[in-house]
Amino acid sequence: MNKLLLAFLFGLLMFVASGGAFAQAASDAASAAAATGASAPAAADAASAAPAAVPNKGDVAWMLVCTALVIMMSIPALALFYGGLVRSKNMLSVLMQVFVTFSMIVVLWCLYGYSLAFTEGNAFFGSFDRLFMKDMYKPLTGEFAMAATFSKGVVIPELLFMAFQATFAAITCCLIVGAFAERMKFAAVLAFMVLWFTFAYVPIAHMVWFWPGPDAYTTKEIVEATNAKAGWIWQMGTLDFAGGTVVHINAAMAGLVGAYMVGKRIGYGREAFTPHSLTLTMVGAALLWVGWFGFNAGSSLEAGNSAVLAFINTFSATSAAVLAWCIGEAMINKGKASMLGAASGAVAGLVAITPACGNVGLLGAIVIGFVAGFACLWGVNGLKKMLGADDSLDVFGVHGVGGIVGALLTGVFNSPSLGGPSFPDNWFTGELVKPENYSIATQVWAQAKAVLTTIVWSGVVSLVAYKLVDMTIGLRVTEEDEREGLDIAEHGETAYHN
Repeated sequence: MNKLLLAFLFGLLMFVASGGAFAQAASDAASAAAATGASAPAAADAASAAPAAVPNKGDVAWMLVCTALVIMMSIPALALFYGGLVRSKNMLSVLMQVFVTFSMIVVLWCLYGYSLAFTEGNAFFGSFDRLFMKDMYKPLTGEFAMAATFSKGVVIPELLFMAFQATFAAITCCLIVGAFAERMKFAAVLAFMVLWFTFAYVPIAHMVWFWPGPDAYTTKEIVEATNAKAGWIWQMGTLDFAGGTVVHINAAMAGLVGAYMVGKRIGYGREAFTPHSLTLTMVGAALLWVGWFGFNAGSSLEAGNSAVLAFINTFSATSAAVLAWCIGEAMINKGKASMLGAASGAVAGLVAITPACGNVGLLGAIVIGFVAGFACLWGVNGLKKMLGADDSLDVFGVHGVGGIVGALLTGVFNSPSLGGPSFPDNWFTGELVKPENYSIATQVWAQAKAVLTTIVWSGVVSLVAYKLVDMTIGLRVTEEDEREGLDIAEHGETAYHN
């Protein structure tokens, strides 16, 4: 099995390398085309004459803290949240799947993921310009490469931006674990994550988030050409501040497909699968909430007004979602609201506000939170029954439904007439779309196209990836191992000793 896994991973890396060559060729072609424009020499002269931007220590400190907060969201927060929800015989297996998946994806991100996601290539993949973190730090001179933020002339060290984005890639893969918890082989989980990360997360991150940065817009004449260098979904005009599509919908589709492909747990629908420790789940949810401020407010990339807006919107929307879930649960459970429901409501609100946190106004955030609380409650009850999949820890019901709600409502409440901050009409001038020119229908359609693209892309990649892993390693543990518990069967240890 180990030889098959090694051969599998080696073939994957060879395929990625060939894709990188294609992306580099596309990048070279784009650069050659841009060089033929009449304004290119003037733009190059202006860029060479400008002094090198120096990062602000406050911005650097803020982003270091935010990066650490997002690490906390995965280990320990998500691991404890998920671990408390499974049966005690599978506690360590969930902790291991989250812990090791997180570690593996960080390494892959440093080796090639960041380069393919955040360098100029084509509309779907970047290039290998930053393969193995090339030229991001030069030890002989002590020079650090800089990355753009959302303000002209404001930069942060590119290594810091890479580290921040590494946490996003890693936690996205970890989210998927909840859908097939308690029955999938550990080796199969890791092999699937390598494939899915490479062919689902990386390209969607590039499509949604890659753009040349504000400093690239040096003249009015090159605005359209500069826009064309961005990712495909970014060019649609989609707004996704911190990952509604890239993280939540993306992971939710992978989880849903996995729930179908791996199959239902033994006894599903006949036996009670009671969470073994709601105390740990509550602790995990609380840590997720705290860490999410780094996730959302940190996506501003600066310690400024945008971070403040994202911070308070994350705070209020999550609180509203907790209330909504509890109200809804009390209505269907004879007046009883549960701790599990409150924790789930918090995650639902955090998920829904993620794409909207820096893109909507104060009251819009609260509305999004309330809607998400009720919508995700339906997602883990009514929708789950309709889908018929054993999504163990409701990855799709919370992250899928919440992500879709948040992405679509971003288009509504971004409107300045509803208290939203709008968005730049032109990155050269920096002018925002005025209320009279903002079309909610147009923006919601742009959001919907991003949602649909993510669903289809992630769904297809996930299906192929699970199938490949099933053919080589096998997805599921034996019935005997599943009944014994994955802690002993897969890891030879147990979380608790009587």
